[in-house]
Amino acid sequence: MSETEIPLRRVLPVKNALVVTILLFIVAMLIGWVGTAHTPAIGEQLMEVFQKEVAGQITVGDPADMFVKLLANNLEACIMLFLGGASFGILTLFILGLNGLVIGSVTEIVSQGHSAAFIAAALLPHGIFEIPAFIIAGALGFCMAQSLIAEWYGAGDTAEDAGKYARLFLLYVLPLISVAALVEAFITPAVIHLVA
Repeated sequence: MSETEIPLRRVLPVKNALVVTILLFIVAMLIGWVGTAHTPAIGEQLMEVFQKEVAGQITVGDPADMFVKLLANNLEACIMLFLGGASFGILTLFILGLNGLVIGSVTEIVSQGHSAAFIAAALLPHGIFEIPAFIIAGALGFCMAQSLIAEWYGAGDTAEDAGKYARLFLLYVLPLISVAALVEAFITPAVIHLVA
């Protein structure tokens, strides 16, 4: 095995960080869902954030143009999740939590006027790639934070770890968000049309 090949199992903190990231994301989604169900005003505010920050930047039309915009938007979010580790994980936690809240809230709002099949069609085709990309990027951000803390106490080398985590980002996150954008631009609209 060459030095540039870093299997996920050799980077021990990543497994723990993945579990923590998944749990945080699920909790944020549930808070967004339940909060919106009990207090619709919260959902309206989160929907405004979603429309302004995500949907408003991505217009439906030419699938190729949509693919580029989706890829750029998701890549920016994943890079911020990863590099947020440099803030000792505070920025990573904020972005992860906000995304979970918005997804939970938007799902609750959409579920009020659409069937479960519609929601599945709108989320699953690209979500099975996009959400793991966000989770891995967040986990790598938390690993960066852990590395910074370890170096602070003289027990680590953040620069060396950053290189390992960056390679994992390129190996796992970049392909996942590329496939997610491709599916969301070209396949998800067709699947939604089938169940609408």
